[in-house]
Amino acid sequence: MNFSHSKKILLQVICLCFAMQGKINAQQLISYVDPFIGTGGHGHTYPGATVPFGMVQLSPDNGTSGWDWCSGYNYSDTVIAGFSHMHLSGTGIGDWADISVLPLTQMVSGKEAMYKIGFSHANEKATPGFYSVKLNNGVQVSLTATERCGLHKYIFPKGDVAVIRFDLGFRINGDHPTDTYIRQVNDSTIVGYRFSSGWARVQRVFFAARTSAPIKKIEATNTSDKVAKAQLIFDGGKTILMKVGLSSVDEQSALQALNEITDWNFENVSKNAAAKWEKELRKVKIETGDEHLKRIFYTAFYHTCLAPVLYSDADGSYKNVQGNVTKMASGQRYTVYSLWDTFRALNPLMSVTQPDRYGDILNTMLAFYDENGLLPVWDLNTFETNTMTGYHAIPVLADAVLKNWPGIDAERVYKAMQKSAYQSIRGIPDYIKYGFLPQDKEASSASITLEYAYDDWCIAQVALRLGKKDDYNLFMKRSQSYINLFDKSTGFIRAKKSDGQFVTPFDPYYSEHNGRRAAYTEGNAWQHSFFVPQDIRGLAKLHGGNDKLGQKLDSLFSVTSSVTGENASADISGMIGQYAHGNEPSHHIAYMYDFIGQPWKTQNIVRLIMDSLYHDAPDGYSGNEDCGQMSAWAVWSILGLYPANPASGRYVFGSPLIDNAVITVKGNKQFTIKVKNNSRENKYIQSVVLNGKKYDKVYVDHADLMKGGTLEFTMGKEPNKKWGIEASQWP
Repeated sequence: MNFSHSKKILLQVICLCFAMQGKINAQQLISYVDPFIGTGGHGHTYPGATVPFGMVQLSPDNGTSGWDWCSGYNYSDTVIAGFSHMHLSGTGIGDWADISVLPLTQMVSGKEAMYKIGFSHANEKATPGFYSVKLNNGVQVSLTATERCGLHKYIFPKGDVAVIRFDLGFRINGDHPTDTYIRQVNDSTIVGYRFSSGWARVQRVFFAARTSAPIKKIEATNTSDKVAKAQLIFDGGKTILMKVGLSSVDEQSALQALNEITDWNFENVSKNAAAKWEKELRKVKIETGDEHLKRIFYTAFYHTCLAPVLYSDADGSYKNVQGNVTKMASGQRYTVYSLWDTFRALNPLMSVTQPDRYGDILNTMLAFYDENGLLPVWDLNTFETNTMTGYHAIPVLADAVLKNWPGIDAERVYKAMQKSAYQSIRGIPDYIKYGFLPQDKEASSASITLEYAYDDWCIAQVALRLGKKDDYNLFMKRSQSYINLFDKSTGFIRAKKSDGQFVTPFDPYYSEHNGRRAAYTEGNAWQHSFFVPQDIRGLAKLHGGNDKLGQKLDSLFSVTSSVTGENASADISGMIGQYAHGNEPSHHIAYMYDFIGQPWKTQNIVRLIMDSLYHDAPDGYSGNEDCGQMSAWAVWSILGLYPANPASGRYVFGSPLIDNAVITVKGNKQFTIKVKNNSRENKYIQSVVLNGKKYDKVYVDHADLMKGGTLEFTMGKEPNKKWGIEASQWP
C-alpha cells in the first residue's frame, strides 16, 4: 500500500469518526425526554409512542375509569387492558382510547367487558416515538408510530397459540361505542371502524390492520350492544409485527395510511420517529449543568408538540362532524384544541417554534368556523364540546394577525371573531346588555366576564389593525367590563346579580366545582381576580395604585393555601399561598409585577414555582398538563421569558434558569440567550443587554426575537430595585 493511499484511508476513517460523532450528537436531546413525567399524580399524560402532532398516539390503557386516568394510563396502576391508538394528553376529561389491541397467550371468552394483564414498571420503557413493556403473560410488547400508522411488535413466549385481540368496545370514562365493525380482507389484513359518543358526541374512526405473519384463524364476536371484538390467532412462539392505519374518512383511506410504513423493519420506523422528535427538540438548545433541569425542559418541550393532532389524511381529506368528506384548501386539518389552556403560553410558543405547521393549525380554526358557524371553544373530532369558558380562539387568531402570520386572511378572521362576540348563547347577550354577565343569568359569571373582556380587547386590536376605528372603540369599551365586577371594599372581582348587587355571602377562599353553581371556573376569587392581562395598570388603579396591587399580589402568594367549600375544585393544586399553578388562570400572575415596576418580585416567584412545582418524576406536574400549556409555561420560564398578555407580541422577563440557550426561528435565524453569573442563588436580574446595547425594558418584542440576535442577562443574589422601575420600561 503506498503512502498516499494510506493517507486517503486515514482521512476516510477520520471523516467517518466525525460523522458518527455528529450522529451521536444529533440524537442527544431526546435522551433528556422522559414520557413518564406527568403520567402520575394529576398530570394526565400518556407514555406511549407518537410523532410530533401525529394522529396516532399508541399507548397503554390500564382499563380504569376516573379523573386521573383521562389519558387511559396512570403510573400508579399495575395492569394493562390494551394498547389503543388515540389518546388525549393532559386533559381533565377522558375520551378516545380508540381501537384497543391486546396480545394474549390464550383464547379468552368474547363476553368479558375487559381483560387485564399485570405488568411491572421495571419491565417498561418509553422514549420519544417508542414504548415497550413485558406483560406478565410473557409477551414482550414494543410500539412505535408514524403520523397516521402505529406499528406493534409482539414477541410471544413458546406455546401453542399466539393471539392478538381487538376490542372495539373498550372505553374509558364517558365514552361509549355507538356502532363498531370488523371485517377480514385477506389472510393478514382486517379493516373496520369504531363510532362512539362521549365528550365529543360524534366520533368516527376507521382503521386497517395488517400482520407480518398470516392469520391462522379469526374468532369474531358481536355482542348485543353492537360491540365488535376479534381474536387473531397465530402459531405460538413467534415474533409478530402489526401495523394499524387510521382515518376519519373510510376503510380505504385507513388502508392507504398503512403505506406510511413500507416494510417490517421496526427499528427503522422507531429511529425515524426519534429523528422527527430530535428535529423538534433542536429548535431550542439549552446549556446548563443541571441534569434535572434538562429533563424537565426537554420533556416539557416534547409535551408542547403533542397537540393539536392531525385529523386529515395525507392529502388533506377528512370527514367532519356533519358527516361530509371535505379537504383543506391547503395543508392539513387538526383537532384537539384545548384553547382555554393553550391560548396563554402554548400558542404564542408555537408562533416561534412552529413556523411551518402553525398556519395549518390556525386555518383549521377557520375551517371549524365555516363548518360549525362559530370559532372553536374546545374542538374534538371537529365537534364543539363547548368545554370551558371564554371564546379563546380569538386571542390565538388575534396574535397571528398582529404578527402578520402568512396565509391568514385577516378580514376573514375578523368576521369570525365578530360572530363569536355576538353569538346568542354562552351568556353573551346578557354580558352585552349589562356590561358584565350576571350570576343569576349564567353561572361562572365572574370568570366569564373577565375572559370575555380580555377576548374583546384582542378583537379591538385586530379592528385597529384593519382600520375599523368605531369597532376598535366599541370592543375597547367591552374590554373594560371587568371594572364593573371590582369590589373596592375587598379588592376582589366578585359576581354580581342583574340588579347590580354583589352576590352574598362572599368568601374569597370558597370554590364550587359544579359549573352550574360556581361564580369562578375551577377556582376562587383569589385565583381569578387577577385575570386582566389586557389592562394590568388599569387593575392597579382600581386597587389604589401600582404599590397597592403589588401588595395584593404579595398577599396572594403568602396567605393560607386552604380552600373552603364542600365541592371545591380538584383543579386547585400546586399551591403557593392561594396561587394555584396546577390550573391555568394563575399562569400569568407571577409576571404581573413586571407591569407595575417591581420586576424583582417576578424573578423571585418564577424561580420558586420552577423549583417547587416541576420535577423529573411521574408526578412532576402540579396539575393537568392540558395539551401542552403546563409545559409551555416551563419552556418559556426556563428561558427567562413569558407572554403574560398572550396577544401582545411581547415576552416579559422572568428569571432564566439556563446558562445559555439558542432558539432557531424562521429562516434558520438564531436568537441566543446568554445568562451571566447564573446559579440557584443568583436569581435576580442585574442588567440586560440586547444585541450588544444596554437594554432597560422588562420585555422583548416578538419581532426582535424573530430577527435573531443575542439577549444577555447578568444575574445576582440581591434584587436590583433600580432596574425596570420606570413606566417607559414596562410592557
